[in-house]
Amino acid sequence: MAAAHATVTALRPPPDDALPTAPTSEQLIGRVALGDEQAFAALYDQLAGAVFGTVLQVLRSRSQAEEVTQEVLLEIWRKAAQFDPARAKVTTWALTIAHRRAIDRVRSEQSARDREDRVDLLDLRRPYDDVQEAALSSEEHHLVRQALGTLTELQRESVLLAYYQGLTCREVAEKLGVAIGTVKTRMRDGMIRLRDALGATR
Repeated sequence: MAAAHATVTALRPPPDDALPTAPTSEQLIGRVALGDEQAFAALYDQLAGAVFGTVLQVLRSRSQAEEVTQEVLLEIWRKAAQFDPARAKVTTWALTIAHRRAIDRVRSEQSARDREDRVDLLDLRRPYDDVQEAALSSEEHHLVRQALGTLTELQRESVLLAYYQGLTCREVAEKLGVAIGTVKTRMRDGMIRLRDALGATR
């Protein structure tokens, strides 16, 4: 009986306070700062989910959020030695970096779209400048109005919004409720037709 009791006791799991505890993020970051790759792998597992969630809330795109999450975790690896436990917890520090990186990505994407709009608008205005030069007299203004009459309604709307109201391609697209690529095509085709129509009347 005593032998059986001894066997059961031996198989019983140790009390909770005897189990090894996982290192905290604060403990891991110190080891990461020394270049410990295993510590970084453990810290990665602790932080990746929260970082991804924070980035996804800002970007609303899983593919971009995954990319930015990797950038954030790489930054944590590189800047681990700069972490100051007196100022914040590791999680707070990591999520601050994540939010900043996500905002930077949004701003970068918006700047790229704005540059594209400006370039496209300049490209579209080159043929329009030729049309404008042809409309120096009242008679030629009449010819321009006639030429506008040769456009489809959608082409005319796009051209008038862009060149007479000064809207960008993106703003025209939003106003008409169509894709920006569609607007660019309408405007380009419309300007070509305008130029051809004015050339035919000169």
